[in-house]
Amino acid sequence: MLEIKNLMVFYENALALNDFSMEINEREFIGVLGPNSAGKTTLMNTISGLLVNMRDRERRKGGVRITILGEIRFEGEDILTMKTKQRVKKGIVLCRERHPIFSDSDVIENLRIAQYFQKRAEEKKLIDSVFEIFPPLKKIKSRKAGLLSGGEQQMLIIGMSLVAKPRLLLLDEPLLGLSPVFQQQLVETMKKINQGGMTLLVSEQFARPLLPHIERGYIIENGMLAIEGTGAELMDNPEVKSAYFGA
Repeated sequence: MLEIKNLMVFYENALALNDFSMEINEREFIGVLGPNSAGKTTLMNTISGLLVNMRDRERRKGGVRITILGEIRFEGEDILTMKTKQRVKKGIVLCRERHPIFSDSDVIENLRIAQYFQKRAEEKKLIDSVFEIFPPLKKIKSRKAGLLSGGEQQMLIIGMSLVAKPRLLLLDEPLLGLSPVFQQQLVETMKKINQGGMTLLVSEQFARPLLPHIERGYIIENGMLAIEGTGAELMDNPEVKSAYFGA
């Protein structure tokens, strides 16, 4: 479904991703794990096309020079230079860390705004599907988004991504700032979304709740691929145990 070969990303002369390669098959649940500033968000922004938009914006205003090299193919098509809007239409949707919400609008309005690419006739069906995945949102559907708790906002944020009808859903640091209990609940929800037929790529620094559920994982350090394997292989790897489980 998605194939990345020898991806390199520079911010001016700083190397953010160094010769990174990975592949994702349809309906897989894949994790990209690593410490803070390892290059995970740069990878997600590059796959989604957001980095292309950022690069073009910086060029226009004479700001930071961003260079993207390598190969990204989605279902065999080269998308390395494709803009975010085009990728969303193809089904690549990014749910960003601290994804923007409309604080003065209620839950329903936020979900309606997020599905602007979809047909109006599908609006109710898409919103109802979000409430099936996140039942607590239905109970607070008329509440202003800015008044939601951190966990409720994260449910809304993922819901806003789901109404865009992704085929490949990119979740960047979705567990950040959540309690351990809610982290576990959210991972279980991700698994449910994946079992419904959606392909998921999740980047996280919190490996403990995620590793038991992913099919395959890539551990990235300093912009480079350090370790890859199945979820079970990574769980049994001494280096991974030491770095993420204190074992």
